[in-house]
Amino acid sequence: MEKCYWMAVAILMGLTVRWTVSLHSYSGAGKPPLFGDYEAQRHWQEVTLNLPVRQWYFNSSDNDLQYWGLDYPPLTAYHSLLCAYVAERIEPAWVALYTSRGHESAAHKLFMRATVFIADLMIYIPAVVLYCCCLKEISTKKKAASALCILLYPGLILIDHGHFQYNCVSLGLALWGVLGVSRDWDLLGSLAFCLALNYKQMELYHSLPFFCFLLGKCFQKGLKGKGLGSLLRLACTVVASCALCWLPFLTEWEQTLQVLRRLFPVDRGLFEDKVANVWCSLSVFVKVKDLLLRDTQILISFLITLLSVLPACVKLTLRPSLRGFRFALVSCALSFFLFSFQVHEKSILLVALPVCLVLHEVPFMSAWFLLVSTFSMLPLLLRDGLLLPSVATTMAFCMACAALLPAWAEASEEALQLGAFLAAVRKHLPYLKPALLPHGIRCLFLASVTTMVLLTLMSVTLEPPRKYPDLFAVLVCFVSCLNFLLFLAYFNIVIMWDSKNGRRKKTN
Repeated sequence: MEKCYWMAVAILMGLTVRWTVSLHSYSGAGKPPLFGDYEAQRHWQEVTLNLPVRQWYFNSSDNDLQYWGLDYPPLTAYHSLLCAYVAERIEPAWVALYTSRGHESAAHKLFMRATVFIADLMIYIPAVVLYCCCLKEISTKKKAASALCILLYPGLILIDHGHFQYNCVSLGLALWGVLGVSRDWDLLGSLAFCLALNYKQMELYHSLPFFCFLLGKCFQKGLKGKGLGSLLRLACTVVASCALCWLPFLTEWEQTLQVLRRLFPVDRGLFEDKVANVWCSLSVFVKVKDLLLRDTQILISFLITLLSVLPACVKLTLRPSLRGFRFALVSCALSFFLFSFQVHEKSILLVALPVCLVLHEVPFMSAWFLLVSTFSMLPLLLRDGLLLPSVATTMAFCMACAALLPAWAEASEEALQLGAFLAAVRKHLPYLKPALLPHGIRCLFLASVTTMVLLTLMSVTLEPPRKYPDLFAVLVCFVSCLNFLLFLAYFNIVIMWDSKNGRRKKTN
């Protein structure tokens, strides 16, 4: 009974914050001719409802791809169609072909906000609650505290319920996949991950460690025995679910190619907007997009991303463990964000999800990362008029972490889980003092937070120089990228020096 009470409180607080944020502005509000992501999602409803499936991804007189053309996988299109059916029954003008473009009204805003709220309530929030309930060796109140901190993560709330998107669907499906493999329900986990990938192509960030973990489990069982059967069942599940999602687009080869072109727009170049990844940050000093041909950009991006994810994936395949799986999700997702091709600033949410999953294990570094990830989207949030909810939700998240997470501010070797790594380092550097690392981490944290606060104040109160109109946005991205590189190094160290002698092979 106590368990249900505290978890219910966490859910209600999460829902309250979400609906409060939804009362504010959204992407592109009152900004013709293209408006923003709010209009993109509304337009997809218009297209999927009024046009036959074969025309959804093709440019035509009825479907101008330059005006928010559909560029997400088929499952997103089906979700848009479902919302469109409901919208048409409430008010046909909201999804009427041509005439509904740029539609803005209080009633329609309420409907659109409700669609995100319901999706969050049905998919993401139950997955978070169940995940926290399944955590072992912690009390009921700590499980509820972990759930509350995850549900109060400001980045996802601000983007879905403020800016306006449905990331809660893809992230929720991915989390159901994590739950599936964590409980040895590998078929259910495979299905959930496959659906997540068919909802948002960027879920590729999570797919590689998922594949390596299941492959490693099959190797442990032996490929000549139960392992082979498990591998075949998983493969059949993935192929069948993907085929079912893509069925309307597999009738003609040109249909399939067109969908793939829309999902992976390589023509846009290495990056398109101000993003806190390596390529955008590097372009401050070297104009990478101008120096390299597009194909060369793709090749270099692919090779560096592959090298970055390789250590964690190899370790996970050779020594599969649930703990290793969670940390590999963080490392691989962050590597993809930092080094892969055509990354968007909102893609950091795909890294934030696995970081939330290790919040109870390394609370200090996880909470720090989640703060930086929200800060990295500051230029986007300011454009949407979401400064007030950004500050309020960030403060609420910080207070929740400080009050509820055990040892969230502790930066000792044990709390950071760097004991094995530092023991190896001290063999070569015996003069390294135990207090040096905690002190250094705290100094970096204070420097990071101070810089984020100052840049936020400067972005809000000062006008950038005319010669450099994007100065503050570029600084936000550059500072965030430096932080992310630090986190990438940290999480890879934790992965590579964890369970060196088989310890913790069976963990939560």
